[in-house]
Amino acid sequence: MNSRFISNSPGRRRQLVRQISSFAAIGVVSTVAYVALYAVLRQEMPATAANAAALLITALGNTAANRRLTFDTQGTDGLARDHAAGLVALGVALVITTSSLAALTAFAPHHGRLSEIGVLVTSNAVATLVRFLLLRMAIERRSNPGIPAAASRSLSSVERTH
Repeated sequence: MNSRFISNSPGRRRQLVRQISSFAAIGVVSTVAYVALYAVLRQEMPATAANAAALLITALGNTAANRRLTFDTQGTDGLARDHAAGLVALGVALVITTSSLAALTAFAPHHGRLSEIGVLVTSNAVATLVRFLLLRMAIERRSNPGIPAAASRSLSSVERTH
């Protein structure tokens, strides 16, 4: 794991624990919203289309909530970059979840909706880790203007204030 995510600084560790806790809480709310949207949309469309639509809708709210609550970032400074990172995370989530649905169909062609939802929730958990790392990198890189990306990644013991 990258050294900037691990630090001996108590302040930096507290910040990371707070970020992970906030991200997890937002993730739970987003997952519930995703499952509800997927279940409704799935009645009218194929699994992959319902998955993509539910992911897109919840990703927009998820990115906005994490930007504000998890990473304590407000205003329009870096808004486009943060949402671009959120869209990259959405793309990764879409690949992971679509692949999971394809695997489910290949291995259990007569699966039920609960199986679909279980597979999607599990694959979304994997995608959530990617989302956290992408958003954190995008926002931290911006909070250190003038520092090249490689140098920004190597900063592990500097506690940043907002």
